[in-house]
Amino acid sequence: MLKVPCPYVLLERQDCIASLWRHRTYRRLRLHLPKRYCELPHMPFPPSYPEYPTREQFLDYLEDYRRHFGIRPFFRQEVVSAEFDGEFWCVRTKEVVTAAIGGAGEYRSKWLVVATGENAEPAMPEIEGIDLFKGQVMHSCEYRSGEGYQDNKVLVVGCGNSGMEVSLDLSNYNVHTSMVVRDTVHVLPREIMGLSTFRLSVWLLMCLSVQTVDRLLLLTRLVLGDTTCLGIPRPSIGPMELKKVSGKTPVLDVGTISKIKSGDIKVLPGIQSFQEHGVEFIDGRTEDFDVVILATGYKSNVPYWLKENDFFSDKDGFPRKANEWKGKNGLYAAGFSRRGLLGVSIDATNIAYDIAQCCNGIGYEKHKSK
Repeated sequence: MLKVPCPYVLLERQDCIASLWRHRTYRRLRLHLPKRYCELPHMPFPPSYPEYPTREQFLDYLEDYRRHFGIRPFFRQEVVSAEFDGEFWCVRTKEVVTAAIGGAGEYRSKWLVVATGENAEPAMPEIEGIDLFKGQVMHSCEYRSGEGYQDNKVLVVGCGNSGMEVSLDLSNYNVHTSMVVRDTVHVLPREIMGLSTFRLSVWLLMCLSVQTVDRLLLLTRLVLGDTTCLGIPRPSIGPMELKKVSGKTPVLDVGTISKIKSGDIKVLPGIQSFQEHGVEFIDGRTEDFDVVILATGYKSNVPYWLKENDFFSDKDGFPRKANEWKGKNGLYAAGFSRRGLLGVSIDATNIAYDIAQCCNGIGYEKHKSK
């Protein structure tokens, strides 16, 4: 069967692909999962790459992917609105030119693929008194490495994968590091006896129930110990079941727990309020800090520009049904399944196949520009 390419336009707000990985990640970052679970469709990672590619290797892979398939994004195109007019999706854009906004454009298409993802914007928490704090406050997307922080007391707020790794990196630079743990969280070793914990769980889920797999995974406390004793309490339900019902991913430890046990990283409870030079915690204690790093995650920006609230929630900017990738009137969602790069690849394959079934040479129309 002859495959006819379907014309498309790819709009990108930044001046490059993978801007989050290129401009908003710390230097020590590696893929948390084995590379085979992070591949994009039709192109594996080079065999020479390690099991957990570095940030630079992943960026090289994406650039090679773009060149190999001849993908040509329209850069510096910020989508300001997208709305279905009864026949087409009407997408309005503004050109981002350095610090200014350039000319406007408009596209009309039968199909609209929303691929801005789960991590479009940093999530900034509202904490009492944070504007009074005289030290430096930054989101983890601004953090690059612990170099230059050696003479500072640094507080990392958040204990997800980013918070854990930022704390580890600071500690490796001998920075006085503390980490806020407000909620319960599952912490698993990245590998068990040389085997990827994620890969092991995938295999086990093929033949065992989620609850049974959770019981087996929680035996990893024999490796890490009881994290509750370290100030990191576990949720009442297992890691795989929690991921299934809430989308909350377990933390894969790459050395942070060891640093906590040795006292190099101090664990503190939730924040009550900020003061001029420090923080008051919910247990009543206060401590001074020079720098606060908010490892508080990211959020979807879909509600700001998509004029639709049937398929996408206007509250969190995610599809209303978990793992849903297809809406009405040619609307699709790629990268909102909370399944990482594997979920992105699955969504992309499903969407491309679905559109190809009815494409027949119909594409987009560049309606006008100013």
